[in-house]
Amino acid sequence: MKVTVSRKAHFNAAHQLHNKEWTDARNAAVFGKCANPNYHGHNYELIVSVKGKIDPETGFVMDMKVLKDLIRSEVEDQFDHKNLNIEVAEFKTLNPTAENISVVIWDKLRPKIDKDLELSITLYETPRNFVTYDGDL
Repeated sequence: MKVTVSRKAHFNAAHQLHNKEWTDARNAAVFGKCANPNYHGHNYELIVSVKGKIDPETGFVMDMKVLKDLIRSEVEDQFDHKNLNIEVAEFKTLNPTAENISVVIWDKLRPKIDKDLELSITLYETPRNFVTYDGDL
């Protein structure tokens, strides 16, 4: 029997969606307001889900305090109130779309969570726009 546990978190960050190989006009046409050269921000909502067997000794799939601390150190401390394009190393060369942000978060958390547990990231960029990534390539 497998159970999924989830922890919700949030961070506020600015970004600009931009392809440096394109003209400003093409960037504006493809990314719209998100191509603003002066950046724009989002109040991101994050759900980190871990799925696995319940440990018979603790009754946990994963200790939620450990998950909370991992999210704080690996995501909130690194992304909150930052300009993703400028201040987060991964996005110096990677367009900080919601899709790419979710993959980066997954990559940061995956090595720190037991390999026998499945990991899924759901990132809300707005209340209506969200992505989910679970490591599938």
